[in-house]
Amino acid sequence: MGGLTESQAALVKSSYEVLISNLPQHGYRFFSFVVEIAPPAKDLFSFLKGSNEIPENNPDLQAHAGKIFKLIYEASIQLHETGAVVSDAVLKNLGKVHVAKGVIDPHFEVVKEALLKTIKEAVGDKWNEELSNAWVVSYDELAIVIKKEMKNAA
Repeated sequence: MGGLTESQAALVKSSYEVLISNLPQHGYRFFSFVVEIAPPAKDLFSFLKGSNEIPENNPDLQAHAGKIFKLIYEASIQLHETGAVVSDAVLKNLGKVHVAKGVIDPHFEVVKEALLKTIKEAVGDKWNEELSNAWVVSYDELAIVIKKEMKNAA
């Protein structure tokens, strides 16, 4: 496990603020990337299931994207402040929900790729290797905890 430096934490925070500043657009792009990378993944989300296109102004889609972005941002804060992502009631519940929905380990890589593409598009010329690495570390550490909770819930 590795923590985040002050500068990495600041990069995640500023790019998170960009993501949530236009959640309808960035949430839509995020789920578009998920489905582009792994078309069958759309059936894991109730607001995409049975649809041939990603709904642009769907409040459920926006809320779900917002939760994903926020969880990873909060993981970055924990990594910066304590050096680890600690499981809590929210993450224990996420483990159960992910198991119930049929999420498997490869899905985490799809979400990570979609997340990075979304952030890169959102921040434009502010995208750099340090920003990418900060989000990757935060995401990977959060994913480890959720996968552990999935095993506990199975």
